Amino acid sequence: MKAVNGVHHIGIAVDDLDASIPVYAALFGSTLEHRDTVEEQGVEAASLAAGISRIELLAPLAPDTPVGRFLASRGPGLHHVAFEVADVALELDRLRRDGVRLIDERPRRGLFGLQVAFVHPEATGGVLAEFVSDDRH
Repeated sequence: MKAVNGVHHIGIAVDDLDASIPVYAALFGSTLEHRDTVEEQGVEAASLAAGISRIELLAPLAPDTPVGRFLASRGPGLHHVAFEVADVALELDRLRRDGVRLIDERPRRGLFGLQVAFVHPEATGGVLAEFVSDDRH
């Protein structure tokens, strides 16, 4: 069974979303696709379309949020890689059965209203992985 359909986006933690959007747009010839505050995750996020790929810029709403703590300890940079799957809940069940360490036990709302869940970096050799699915249809 094919679990992953491909990379959905690359998440990058930034200190200042307003300043970062034009920088990434100029660097990669990307365009702002969507911007939203995701209170549940403590971030303001912007998705930039770059060809067939996406870059998701993440700025913390407060220092005590996951992205705020990430910036405090590591500084701006690569935060996570997001993989598109058909059903996040099914993938979490599969990973749980396989003994994979998860951050999220069930899907939650992400940017665009998508279903998302994170896999702990210890399970992936140090990379924070996110599963994303669009169940709005």
